[in-house]
Amino acid sequence: MEKTPVLAPVSAPVEAAPSIELPAASAWTEKVDYTKWSKRQLLIKVMELEGKSSHEISRLIGMPVTESKHNTLPVASRKQKEFDFSKYHTRYIVLRFAYLGWDYSGLAFQREPTPLPTVEDTLFEALHKCRLIPSMEPTDFQFSRCGRTDRGVSAMHQVVSLRVRSKFSPEEQADPANNDTEIDYVNILNNLLPKDIKVSGVCLSPPETFDARFSCEWRHYKYIFHSEGLDISRMNEAARKYEGEHDFRNFCKLDGSKQIKNFRRTMLSAQILPLNEGNNDNWYVFDLRGTAFLWHQVRCMVAVLFLVGQKLEAPLVVDYLLDVVLNPCRPYYDMASDTPLILFDCKYPDEIQFTAPPMRLEKHNRTLGTVRSMWMEANLKKHVNDFMLRLIAPNPEFLGEKIRVNLGDGNGRPVGVYEPMCKKKTTETVEVANKKWMDKHQSKKRKMEARKTERG
Repeated sequence: MEKTPVLAPVSAPVEAAPSIELPAASAWTEKVDYTKWSKRQLLIKVMELEGKSSHEISRLIGMPVTESKHNTLPVASRKQKEFDFSKYHTRYIVLRFAYLGWDYSGLAFQREPTPLPTVEDTLFEALHKCRLIPSMEPTDFQFSRCGRTDRGVSAMHQVVSLRVRSKFSPEEQADPANNDTEIDYVNILNNLLPKDIKVSGVCLSPPETFDARFSCEWRHYKYIFHSEGLDISRMNEAARKYEGEHDFRNFCKLDGSKQIKNFRRTMLSAQILPLNEGNNDNWYVFDLRGTAFLWHQVRCMVAVLFLVGQKLEAPLVVDYLLDVVLNPCRPYYDMASDTPLILFDCKYPDEIQFTAPPMRLEKHNRTLGTVRSMWMEANLKKHVNDFMLRLIAPNPEFLGEKIRVNLGDGNGRPVGVYEPMCKKKTTETVEVANKKWMDKHQSKKRKMEARKTERG
């Protein structure tokens, strides 16, 4: 069989961007007359001067841009040869990938502009650029994700399932002997993805009923923290109380738009472990495995453990918050920081086996080089920070009488007098929050229908 190129030699259909009349880019030594620029052009220029990338600017203004010395110019419309995706075979696959979430507006693809790109936005762009998916619309390629992570949260084993372009017919895909000569999904994507998002494996033949979200048996989270000022034994005692099936409404953020009524979730294990076994460096992790999680649940659970570790609350505070008959409303307390939280692993049935492509020297070294450069840069900055900390603050303890509530970010929140959980003000009940959102939604819907009627 003649070997088919991995990348199609034609361009994909791209909707032509609106044409905007702009001054021609001049040599950087020439003066630019900004008085002739439109508001949009000036806005783009300001964002460029603020250091925003062309990707960020494109997201914010809703159209593609290119950068130049003097101005950021919208891409000129041009006729492009269409890529007929229907002429190619497709197959349903599962991708496993890792990302550092600090510079992203969460995982999930968003149709509205976001301050920063999301991880899935970036993944979809790479998939679309190499013509593995027909569009940027998830419903066009049977997309599903294992677990949604919020802004700032990272993942080591995130999993998505989707339908992508294939070299082989369905009959040929059924033969495992063809797997080694299938499109090299992993290396192609890693070549296009930024250094803080990398694919680690692919499953080419999942069961027909597989779904990245609903086929997951459990999710595994780790939250990294330093033990300074914390009683680890008390925290571990409190953490064990999370295990089992409980109503976690007091350990999450309510979202009326979801209309959630069942807050019962099962935690398979919850414990405090050393980050590096056998290395007494005072770094620990809250290690948590559960079948499913609510919005901000892990960060709320960690925040309560920090209060116990600081001896501001007793371990029994977990029992107090899990008793939703006695406490149907969540007390107001700060969530733990997002940065130390990692979706560490996702467990699937044994037939889901992830494989990496054969080690190709050039491609492997390119991916390794980008990831290793991040690791090296972070370690170098750590050592420089160590010098500064020892110079400026030889005594690392905060001074003064104010209590500083640990939030996992190294800074915390100072409070004059800590108010116990049982005396804190509370949010509204789940029922009230859901009803408020639904009433507002229905009111907005009625107004829109009334406007349509008025227009005829």
